Amino acid sequence: MALMPKRVKHRKSQRRRIRGNATRGNLVVYGDWGLQSLEAGHISAKTIEACRIAATQYIRGEGKLYIRIFPHKPVTARPLETRMGKGKGEPDRWVAVVKPGTILFELSGVSHEAARDCFARVAYKLPVRVRLVGRLAGG
Repeated sequence: MALMPKRVKHRKSQRRRIRGNATRGNLVVYGDWGLQSLEAGHISAKTIEACRIAATQYIRGEGKLYIRIFPHKPVTARPLETRMGKGKGEPDRWVAVVKPGTILFELSGVSHEAARDCFARVAYKLPVRVRLVGRLAGG
């Protein structure tokens, strides 16, 4: 089951330009290793679910996976072969808005090599460039 909000205030939202770097959610907090985005973009709920499955299959229950993003934004789409006009389309999918620097996923309880291999599988499925980061010593 793909992630989506239980309820929203407004059913349809406008697209916006994703500007600036992430000021929140940009540090590894829960795990030892994190996957940090280097680009701005939208990550769909289906993509997040595919990444979750790929990571959990790789770590096989020895570590813990934390998902740090949630798809709050609805994206609308018009039916195929529909003429122009007649208003905005219906909500089609949910996406998470990601800025450069956002931590997408975190892993704890695994070695650096295992985290690197696991996140390499996850990064292949993502529409943005990412890098592996570790927890800071002070955090």
